[in-house]
Amino acid sequence: MSSTISIHGVDRIYTDTDGRAVEALKGIDLDIKPGEFVTLIGPSGCGKTTLLRLIAGLDKPQAGQLDIDGKKISGVDTDRGYVFQQGSLFPWLTIEKNIAYGLRARKELRSKRDKVKEHISMVGLDGFEKSYPHQISGGMAQRVAIARALINEPKALLLDEPMGALDSFTRSDLQDKLLELWQQNGTTMILVTHDIDEAIYLSDRIVIMTPRPGRVSKIIDVDLPRPRQRGSGDFLSLRREILGLFELAHAVPQPEYTI
Repeated sequence: MSSTISIHGVDRIYTDTDGRAVEALKGIDLDIKPGEFVTLIGPSGCGKTTLLRLIAGLDKPQAGQLDIDGKKISGVDTDRGYVFQQGSLFPWLTIEKNIAYGLRARKELRSKRDKVKEHISMVGLDGFEKSYPHQISGGMAQRVAIARALINEPKALLLDEPMGALDSFTRSDLQDKLLELWQQNGTTMILVTHDIDEAIYLSDRIVIMTPRPGRVSKIIDVDLPRPRQRGSGDFLSLRREILGLFELAHAVPQPEYTI
């Protein structure tokens, strides 16, 4: 199950503590195809997470529109799962109960109890059902958060730097698990990251955003065959290309003079 996401002419403006208007996003246009893996990269404060929150329905734009399968996004819905950077598990619930939380809230747990066990196995956490979040590693906690989002069978999974706080080995392992789940389920995935290598390794397309106000600077198609080799010549060549574009997107526009 996957979805088409369309974003057209989206602006998001905040008011800072001094009452000044701050443009977070300006004129965002982006279409994401069903089952596609798209990554947003850009400097801190460029609006990547803001855009993800708008897609999730956790926020609203001042201008423009966001649609999922032709329907306007006007609030949160189980057709979009969201995974935060720190996982945000409920510390008083076991792994099993954290994953089952959405089903219980919708009074579907009794009829879908087998799905909880299925999703625990899916993310490789058999044997940890009765553990609490403080008893497992950060990488395992992120697997729980992903399973908790996927158990609701969302059409799109939104990932806000879910691997940002992990060590490199755990991060690589979780990247592979995420790809495995994506290939199994065909879910549309949108990832926010600062890591260019991670973006290349995972994505069908990479969206490079400018500093505030965030705009789409460039969209890169990643045509490398899977599974991808981080040390291959093609991978490193694309990395250099994207790094150059990324730095160009950061560049401060020079003043124009008319003589």
